Amino acid sequence: MNKFMQIAKECAQKGAHCGEGGPFGAVIVDKKGNIITKGNNMVLANNDPTAHAEVMVIRESCKKLGTYDLSNYILYTSCEPCPMCLSAIIWANIKEVYYACTREDAGKIGFRDDIIYEYLEGKNKDLIKLQQIDREECIHAFKEYKENNRIIY
Repeated sequence: MNKFMQIAKECAQKGAHCGEGGPFGAVIVDKKGNIITKGNNMVLANNDPTAHAEVMVIRESCKKLGTYDLSNYILYTSCEPCPMCLSAIIWANIKEVYYACTREDAGKIGFRDDIIYEYLEGKNKDLIKLQQIDREECIHAFKEYKENNRIIY
């Protein structure tokens, strides 16, 4: 077994056993094989639906490294990333991801990634009410950001 996937598996087992969240673990390593961060799903422990293992290790790695760009790092995860985690991986610029279990495996134990994938494919539109309002009042922050190349709070 890949040594980093072994660590992701152990993190997944620990988190599930301790009741911190689902059976998901992840590890971020550099190109030399040094572990930057490892962690597990913390949804239940943190009462945070975004506290998936991949998101947790991305957050911690960025904090530890002082950057939002993880393009020179590799992610190992015990399960195929859900749409939220996949988006976080893409936003973090991670280009190499290895996973063990599939989203179908996760679905068989009660996780519902499939409804999100269906929504993204244009199906299951009743999942959420998503409606645009007040664009003209809000677009100014975008324009000002572009002009000043800075974040406006």
